[in-house]
Amino acid sequence: MRFSTIASVAAAALPLASAYWTGFNVGANNEDGSCKSQQDWENAFNKLKTLPQYITSVRVYASSDCNTLENAVPAALNTGTQILVGVWTEDSAHYTAEKNALAAAIQAHGSDWIIAISVGSEDLYRGDTDANTLAQQIYDVRGMVRQWGVNQEVGHVDTWTAWVDNANTAVIEASDFIGLDAYPYFQNAAIGDASSTFWSAVDATRNQVNAVSPGKWVWVTETGWPVSGPNYGAAVPSVENAQTYWRSVACAAFQSIHIFWYSYQDYNSSPSFGVIGSDGNAIYDIRSC
Repeated sequence: MRFSTIASVAAAALPLASAYWTGFNVGANNEDGSCKSQQDWENAFNKLKTLPQYITSVRVYASSDCNTLENAVPAALNTGTQILVGVWTEDSAHYTAEKNALAAAIQAHGSDWIIAISVGSEDLYRGDTDANTLAQQIYDVRGMVRQWGVNQEVGHVDTWTAWVDNANTAVIEASDFIGLDAYPYFQNAAIGDASSTFWSAVDATRNQVNAVSPGKWVWVTETGWPVSGPNYGAAVPSVENAQTYWRSVACAAFQSIHIFWYSYQDYNSSPSFGVIGSDGNAIYDIRSC
């Protein structure tokens, strides 16, 4: 797929070990439910630096919630971490707070810490909005950040099923990049079929994007396999299966696509997709590929 100009510049700025952004989704809450402080973010980012060299970055889900950017951006600057920023779009008051938090972070710290900006997350999948409204919000955020010289890409994150829906082409047209969430687990795939199911979702999304707006880059913004939780048809959560999914999907994807694994830690959830346990150690081996 052809790189956009901005994507090419971003790729050129990556560490020589990787031509792609590769990282984890990191939530804004601690295990006890409290919001991460700047020190908590810094502790998490420093932990990530001890992981394999192909882990270069993080994705955060929101800008204002839990004062995410207010606390995470200084921590990122102190640790050399870069962030795929999330801006929630629901509801209007929340959306305004999110834009204000992003604006404040840029005005205080510049934009070198930004990988890209995602306006919304799975809004189309949930049916929370329509494509035209979401597209206008993408244009709105892009216009806001461009006035401060922020040239990083602005796009949207959603499920592959939303991206291949022709009703949502306005969002593809509005986005600089396409953020894809793909979970073979939720598609009832047995672990032996998980890799092919994942890449089928990537290929279907790429084909749709090329048909609507050729040349835009598809990123994987969420994928992973749970270590515990309920079965989904033939999909069985376990540490062993999460390990298998990592080796069959992550190891290849890290060499071929921008990807943010879900997730760094996943407290008190069922299913639980966390890779790093509450003791700070990896639940399964993420060093061997």
